[in-house]
Amino acid sequence: MVIETRSPKETFELGKKIGEAAVPGQIYTLTGELGVGKTVFTQGVAAGLGITEPVSSPTFTIIQIYEEGRLPFYHFDVYRIGDIEEMEEIGYDDYFFGQGVCLIEWAQLIEEILPPDRIQVLIEKDLEQGFDYRRITIKGDIV
Repeated sequence: MVIETRSPKETFELGKKIGEAAVPGQIYTLTGELGVGKTVFTQGVAAGLGITEPVSSPTFTIIQIYEEGRLPFYHFDVYRIGDIEEMEEIGYDDYFFGQGVCLIEWAQLIEEILPPDRIQVLIEKDLEQGFDYRRITIKGDIV
């Protein structure tokens, strides 16, 4: 499925719809270059899960945990991960195979540990379409 958004608000709203439909155990991988709107999309997913606290990229902590929504939300940012063992040290499998929703930014960096039944989200810019234009490709079964 390919969805086009033309503003950060539209990207947020798409994330929110996905968060509203999310079920326990879902894993979303989020890829795209710096500045394409991954955090805006993630903030939308969190809002769709009923999370009201501020959501930002956990670049220096690898994972940020939000438990106030209708499901636990585990937001990973693995951009700075040096070795897959860092994921093992934080016990990634407890999150990946738990009852919450995982969203993993820069997921291509940990491809070897990702389960095959994840939902892949790719966000791309196309400046010819405008500064705020985003093409969002979603692969996998969204409930």
